[in-house]
Amino acid sequence: MRGIRLWALDGLPEIRPGDDLSRLIGDALAADADGVEDGDILVVTSKIVSKAEGRFVAADDREDAITAETVRVVATRGATRIVENRLGVVGAAAGVDASNTPDGTVLLLPVDPDASARALCAALRTRFGVRVGVIVSDTLGRAWRIGQTDIAIGAAGLVVVDDLRGGVDAQGRPLVVTVPVVADELAGAADLVKGKATGLPVAVVRGMGRLVTDAVDTPGARTLPRTGEQDMFRLGTDEALAEGRAAGYAEGFAAGRAAASDPR
Repeated sequence: MRGIRLWALDGLPEIRPGDDLSRLIGDALAADADGVEDGDILVVTSKIVSKAEGRFVAADDREDAITAETVRVVATRGATRIVENRLGVVGAAAGVDASNTPDGTVLLLPVDPDASARALCAALRTRFGVRVGVIVSDTLGRAWRIGQTDIAIGAAGLVVVDDLRGGVDAQGRPLVVTVPVVADELAGAADLVKGKATGLPVAVVRGMGRLVTDAVDTPGARTLPRTGEQDMFRLGTDEALAEGRAAGYAEGFAAGRAAASDPR
């Protein structure tokens, strides 16, 4: 087949804590007119994974929940906090979400989206006897771009990057830095058919079987964030300036104390 096909999966009920997500998604796949084929990739909205895992907190604890999920603050503008969360993802509010949740609650991201993806992937492969890949997606804003898109925060049974380094382009020039993040590209494409308010949280991608692996336990989406020394944009401008001023003041204060204590 040339190209790829994407469609949203019908038939999933409202997900509740403790639900067997692999069974429910499997039942929807079994009832789907297009079924499931070897090499299919399922893109599953993180919200239903979180719901099945019972990741609800009271809405009046939202700010506390954001703080608890935060590893470091990147920038604060008014009530908006851009932070790195415990998954290494940098975004607004640490992924704590108030949309499509029961009244009076907000929803945290899954504890370990890669592990959740692996469990889904293994269960669906066992049930249907074919190799499928699973991506757990979430919506994220990006620096220097307005709006949001979906990215992969969990993955299993497929490669998350298509490393083309060492190959050549159409003109025969060597490819040195070309590493498309195919898991993010598929997550964004799948959101075009899932939507945000349609009640269709799972999409099937067919035609990208070359990315699907024999193994379930593949390097997941946790390998994608640039953190630590790889993070070239660690702070917002205001925060970086404030940190620089504070460091300069401390250095100047220390130098002043040293000069004052010099007996010469």
